Amino acid sequence: MIDEVRNISIEDYNYPLPDERIAKYPLPERDASKLLVLNHGEIQSSHFKNICDFLPKDSLLVFNETKVVRARLQFVKDSGAAIEIFCLEPISYNGDYQLAFGSTTSSTWRCLVGNSRRWKSGVLSLNIKTKDYDFVLYAEREDKNDSYSVIKFSWEPSYLSFAEVLEAAGEIPLPPYLHREAELSDRERYQTVFAKYEGSVAAPTAGLHFTKELINKLRNNDIAFEEVTLHVGAGTFRPVSSETIGEHEMHSETIVVKKSCVENLINNCSKTIIPVGTTSMRTIESLYWLGLMLMEGGDEKRQLHLDQWFPYKERDILPSAEESLSSILRYLEKYDMREFQASTALMIAPSYKIKIAKALITNFHQPKSTLLLLVSALIGNRWKEAYQYALDNDFRFLSYGDSCLFIP
Repeated sequence: MIDEVRNISIEDYNYPLPDERIAKYPLPERDASKLLVLNHGEIQSSHFKNICDFLPKDSLLVFNETKVVRARLQFVKDSGAAIEIFCLEPISYNGDYQLAFGSTTSSTWRCLVGNSRRWKSGVLSLNIKTKDYDFVLYAEREDKNDSYSVIKFSWEPSYLSFAEVLEAAGEIPLPPYLHREAELSDRERYQTVFAKYEGSVAAPTAGLHFTKELINKLRNNDIAFEEVTLHVGAGTFRPVSSETIGEHEMHSETIVVKKSCVENLINNCSKTIIPVGTTSMRTIESLYWLGLMLMEGGDEKRQLHLDQWFPYKERDILPSAEESLSSILRYLEKYDMREFQASTALMIAPSYKIKIAKALITNFHQPKSTLLLLVSALIGNRWKEAYQYALDNDFRFLSYGDSCLFIP
C-alpha cells in the first residue's frame, strides 16, 4: 500500500482556481457563509447557519481549540533594511508552547526570516509603545539552515511574558494567497470563537464559521462537542512541489489532547464523530496510530512522534479504534497525566483507511495541496464533482471562504 500512496501524482489533485474566487475578506457574519453538503453522493447547498439540518442526530463535533498568535514581527535595521521574523515553533522548554509563551526575560524559537541576506550579524531591536506599557524587543540569530533560523528573543522590562510581547508587537500571519497585509479586523475574524491555547500561525479555518449562538443551537439539538489542540504550522501553506506524493515531506505539528477527550472518543466510537476542519481530523486520526505505537513499542514514557508513512506499513491485523485509544488512556493513567502530547506528520491520502472520523466539516482547499488529498481519502473522486459545483455556483474559496459538510 505504501508504494501505491507514494506514486500518487499531485497533478491529479489540481483544478482551476481563479484569483477572484479566493475570498480576500470574511463575510460580515460568520455563519452567513455558504454550505455545500455532500451526503451519501447527493450534493446540495445551504448556509452554514443551517448546518444543524444536515448533521446526523448522534453527531460528536471535534473542535481544534488552538489560537493564532501574532507571529509576524517587523524589524528595521539602522541601515533602513526591513527584516521580517515569522515565529514558527518554540525551542525553549522542549517545545512546550504554553511554557514558551509564559516565559519572561527571553524565549528561543525556530523562525522564518524575510530579507535574511540583509541581516548578517548583530542584534535587532524594536521599540513598542502601548497604552499600558512601553518595551524594547531584541532579536539575535543563533543559528541558520536552509529551512529556518534559530532566533533568541529578549525584552525589557523582563517581567512581561512572551505572549504579551507578541500581542503588542506582532501581526496576525494571514495566508500568503490573500496577497494583503493584516488589518485590525483580522485580529478577531482570523480566530475562532472557541480559540483558547496559543500556538498556531494559521487558523483552523473550518471553525471560523461557528458563532456562540450557533454552538448553543447545536447543543440544544443534542449535538455533542469535544475539543482537541493541534498547533497549525506554516507548512500547511506549503504546496506539493514534487510530481508524486512520495517525494513530499509532510510538515510536523504538535497535538495536545486531554485525558477526558480520549475517554469521550472511546465512549463515542460508534457515533458519528465529525472533525471540524482538517487539523481536527489529523489530530484524532493521529491518536489512533499513536495508540498503536504504544501497543507495538511498549508504554515507557517518551516523546512520541508519528511519521507520515507509519499508517501505510503492511500489518496483518489492526486494532479497533477503541482498543488503540484505550492504550493511550492506559498510558496517561500509568504516568498520572491529564493530557496527551505528541507530534504528528500524518499524511492522509487516498487509500488511507479512516479510523475515527465519520464525516468532515471543512473549507475549500488549494489545488495540489495535502489538504485536498485528505478530502479525497474521505470521499474519493467525488471531491472533483463537489469543487466543480462550488465553482459553478459562486462559492468562495480558501481560508475566508465558504464551507463543506462531507458525509461519505
